Amino acid sequence: AIIAFAFLAVPMLADEYMFRAILIPFLILSLAAIGLNILVGYCGQVSLGTGGFMAVGAYAAYNLWLRVPELNNLVVVFLFGGLMAAAVGILFGIPSLRIKGFYLAVATLASQFFLDWLFARVKWLTNYTPSGSVAVGRLEVFGWHVDTPMERYLLILTIVVVATLVAKNLARGHIGRSWMAIRDMDIAAEIIGFKPLRTKLSAFAVSSFYCGVAGALYAYCYLGTVEPEAYNLDVSFRILFMVIIGGVGSILGSFLGAAFIVLLPIVLSVIVHYTGLPNSVTSNLELMVFGALIIFFLIVEPHGLARLWQIGKEKLRLWPFPH
Repeated sequence: AIIAFAFLAVPMLADEYMFRAILIPFLILSLAAIGLNILVGYCGQVSLGTGGFMAVGAYAAYNLWLRVPELNNLVVVFLFGGLMAAAVGILFGIPSLRIKGFYLAVATLASQFFLDWLFARVKWLTNYTPSGSVAVGRLEVFGWHVDTPMERYLLILTIVVVATLVAKNLARGHIGRSWMAIRDMDIAAEIIGFKPLRTKLSAFAVSSFYCGVAGALYAYCYLGTVEPEAYNLDVSFRILFMVIIGGVGSILGSFLGAAFIVLLPIVLSVIVHYTGLPNSVTSNLELMVFGALIIFFLIVEPHGLARLWQIGKEKLRLWPFPH
């Protein structure tokens, strides 16, 4: 019902501002949060390099579009961006075989800094543009020209729905059980037959693939340009906040966390506007609310909004006979 509403009703009800400012970034960031949740929530491998993997997907998609005009189909371009991000994710996931926890977080943080430097300094990747920022071309999918915000929304929604169904089935299958076994106790998982090398690298590959596709979508369907600053460390932290607030190890939590992070600045700006506070308060208030909410969820409800949603459903199912 939700999918039918998103495809049929939302295009008729939403205006251009709703598409550009809320729906499109929400769907793209949800896809990136699903990718990070696969790695952090299901496999237990901490990562702070999500923004870098998104940048790999965006720049790989741009270079394929630029240098191989015969393949200027967005589906092919986005898949290529995801595959290149998966390859880079496997490369930077190799240290996870020897290190874990805080040390793995530092290693993935190093990958973020390295990738930021790479895309800002290697001019071939940006077609020798001095600023490192390049405009994407016309969007086309199997002869369909994606021009309006509504068409971009429908394209992104289709990709996100397919990717979500794939992620949900992966989590419920053998590969998902192997991820969760490594997450819960890697030594016991190895004893019962799960191979840490294959399991951890598969989680890095799938996670980076999702982040790479999200990065390409972010460049082509939201920003209209590919630029290094769009995938900086702040983006990595925001997506991590989505996973923590929405619910670690939950596909639904990825969507709830993305919706929260996208809507929070808009709600705070409205509050600041009606209370007469200076506009400079908005950014500081946003950071304060982020920090307070992360502490709240870590202490009170570590499973995030997804768990609160589940508790609410159970209470409604039993009402008015709670016992």
